[in-house]
Amino acid sequence: MIRKEYYETITPENAALVLVDHQIGLYTGVRDIPVDESKHNIIGLVKAAKVFKIPIVVTTTTENVWGPMIPELQELLKDIPVIERTTVNAWDDPRVALAIEKTGRKKLIMTGISTDVCLAFPAITAVGKNYDVYAVIDASGAFTVKQGELGVARMVQAGVKVVGYSNVIVEMLKDNANPLAFEVYNGLNMPFAGLVSGLNQYFSKDKKG
Repeated sequence: MIRKEYYETITPENAALVLVDHQIGLYTGVRDIPVDESKHNIIGLVKAAKVFKIPIVVTTTTENVWGPMIPELQELLKDIPVIERTTVNAWDDPRVALAIEKTGRKKLIMTGISTDVCLAFPAITAVGKNYDVYAVIDASGAFTVKQGELGVARMVQAGVKVVGYSNVIVEMLKDNANPLAFEVYNGLNMPFAGLVSGLNQYFSKDKKG
């Protein structure tokens, strides 16, 4: 039997974003994706999610060891409280579990450093608690390529959906005629976004002429 959540669409009304352990010290160990690329993608994901005004839950672990959240996210999320915990699995901290429950959303977009621990553990736990989880792999990072691959494999085995930072947002957008489309694409800052913007300006000028 096909499980309902595999064909239900994610929307701004049913989704929440969960950011796990995007901390300075942890980023220094990322080896499976260039750090600049990972940062670009997590920033784009957060900016676009904020356009949709979906709930965001943020957690860090043991900041006296791994440092604070990266400055780029601190600036973007200064209006959102950060839950600092000591548990390895973010879900094992009751404050994190409660914050997610209070969003009232059953579809969770999750990212974390590292992919195989900070992301995989709470993502798998969430699936076990009947949440539908979208793990954003290119906005996460692992300490080796193999650890990242094994983390993704384990999540897939558990029923977690693995996605990219832009496609999960575009799935929520649904229609390029949506009034929020331009702001969403600007937030995502995809490599070709400047070209698309230029084309849009060109064709708009042509219509006016």
